[in-house]
Amino acid sequence: MIVVPMKEGDNIDRSLKKLKRKFDKTGVIKELRRRKQFTKPSVIMREQRLKAIYVQKLRTAEEENNL
Repeated sequence: MIVVPMKEGDNIDRSLKKLKRKFDKTGVIKELRRRKQFTKPSVIMREQRLKAIYVQKLRTAEEENNL
C-alpha cells in the first residue's frame, strides 16, 4: 500500500503528484500491461539480447570518447 504523509498546510496537488510518482516507481501499470498478453520466451530473450547489444555499443562509444 502506498502512503503519502501530509502535513497541515500541505498542498493537495503536491501530495497527489507525490502519490503518482510513487505509484509509477512501483511499476504496477507496466506489470499489468505486460501480463495482458502472452509473450513467448524466445521473443523476451531476443529483446534482452538486442538491449544488451545496444547498451554495449553505447558504453564502447563512451569509452572511445574518453580516450
